[in-house]
Amino acid sequence: MTPFTVAVEGLATDIHLPDGDGPFPAVLVRTPYDRTRHRAELRGWARRGFAALVQDVRGRHASPGEWRPYENETADGAATARWIRRQPWNDGRLVAAGASYAAHCALALALGAPADARPDAVIAAVPALGTAETAREPSGVERLLARAGWWAAHGDRPDSDDNALDKALAADPGLLARLPLTALPDRLGRSLPSWPGLWRHRERGRLLSGAECAGMPLLAVGGHHDHFAEDTVTLWRHWGGPSARLLLGPWGHGLVAEPGPDADPAHRVSLGELYVRWARRALAGDLAAGRRGVVGLGGSTLWIPADAEGEPRSQSVRLLHGSSFTADPQRPVSSEDLAVPTDGPPDRCLLVTPPLPRPLDVVGPVEVRMRATAHTPSADWAVRLVSLTPEGVARRLAVGIVRREEPPGRQAEFTVEMGRLARRLPAGTRLRLEIAGHHFPAHARNPHTGDDPVTATRLLPSRREVDAGSVALRLPVLLSRPTPAHPAEEIPR
Repeated sequence: MTPFTVAVEGLATDIHLPDGDGPFPAVLVRTPYDRTRHRAELRGWARRGFAALVQDVRGRHASPGEWRPYENETADGAATARWIRRQPWNDGRLVAAGASYAAHCALALALGAPADARPDAVIAAVPALGTAETAREPSGVERLLARAGWWAAHGDRPDSDDNALDKALAADPGLLARLPLTALPDRLGRSLPSWPGLWRHRERGRLLSGAECAGMPLLAVGGHHDHFAEDTVTLWRHWGGPSARLLLGPWGHGLVAEPGPDADPAHRVSLGELYVRWARRALAGDLAAGRRGVVGLGGSTLWIPADAEGEPRSQSVRLLHGSSFTADPQRPVSSEDLAVPTDGPPDRCLLVTPPLPRPLDVVGPVEVRMRATAHTPSADWAVRLVSLTPEGVARRLAVGIVRREEPPGRQAEFTVEMGRLARRLPAGTRLRLEIAGHHFPAHARNPHTGDDPVTATRLLPSRREVDAGSVALRLPVLLSRPTPAHPAEEIPR
């Protein structure tokens, strides 16, 4: 194995070549998170016959230039791909791979570069599709905590401080509650000139529109507990290449290294081995055409086919309290605490199902339909679904949030989409449904004045009424158990 470092178009690039005579197929990872963290990954690819490269993106770590997230990756990736194909150790074949922002780099290269620079296959794990997709929910509501954490750690700087926001919150627990949110850099004590501009990005779907015209195979990998799970599935569904594979497990953003509370040892997968097997078959043209994949069913030992989806069924709910409540942004419902206050005026509408008489396999998109009234011109409706075990343990299942603008006091009928579930719910489980006006600090608080939540400096309480009889919880229930699948068999097929 031969490791060395070069500057490719000025960008710092580590390369590991396999032992033996070449030329070899290549795998390229482009990352803002420090290429030196990928040395073990490079060695793994090289041991299996791939020339493996990892590159610091422009303006990060050892690469010179100005760091502008999501702006330069297509051009810089294309220049690197052309350089690779000119090398005597490359046989002309190239896999673009990466996780999170590095997945964005791989997709930008595959979908935006000229034909001579595009890779022959793409591995996109927990893909950050673009600025708007990461900054906002599909409904437009701002993802405050995740973006504040990322920008504090990585924004407008050549290196990273992964714990920057945690340290700032330890010193000032009310940091994210202070207004306006555009002044957050001042409170962090460092310059973040790109922070205000982040929130001006609202257009979603640029990469997805190109995905329909993709000409190479895709392996999309995600976790049910990841912010980008829905984007991962959507990418797989939109992919127009000759084959698309989906692997979705009961994991967080760190995938197998970050298992969720519903993960089983059966959901442990050697992703490195799987990536290599898939890449070999993708480059050889041996993958079956079409979309395939596997999904780990949390709370069980099963893997099931990715196209298995439950039948939407309404689950009966009864009101506990709070059909009338006040959404006060000065005292918002916490996104981090599942405890429900038992005293004082209600701050949310609370409903619950009867205990499940038998285990329930829920696979697919969850939604809540309702009629409700807000007495302010702008209102967010945050809906959280929580499972309650017979022992009383609460676990978050799903969250959805929408922003509505109606004349104050006018009842509206609407649907809140809550993402996808793949979970076995044991018999005896009750489901708690919380309807609130905020989900903070995961999401920015709606000030209820009609002002932009990012620039607002004034907060007003919002009186709410929920027509409890109209609330319909729609769960996708598997009516029969699908044929079990396994990643090692299905993904490289």
